[in-house]
Amino acid sequence: MEKVLISFAAALAIGLTAFATAWAQSRIGSAGAGTLAEKPELSGAIVILVAVPETMVILGFVIATMILLSVK
Repeated sequence: MEKVLISFAAALAIGLTAFATAWAQSRIGSAGAGTLAEKPELSGAIVILVAVPETMVILGFVIATMILLSVK
């Protein structure tokens, strides 16, 4: 039962961060598309703003790996 709970915790670490990243990128992407329509010279800034939420998934993956490697 302990391994099931540990696996569930690791799945939550990945799943919740992936959901949060998708939500953030949907908001940033739609705002970025509107911005690019008016000011195409801001394309570099928009790419950076879309890429920043990806760090949440990377950190979730690190936490999930730490959780799974703590299993004895």
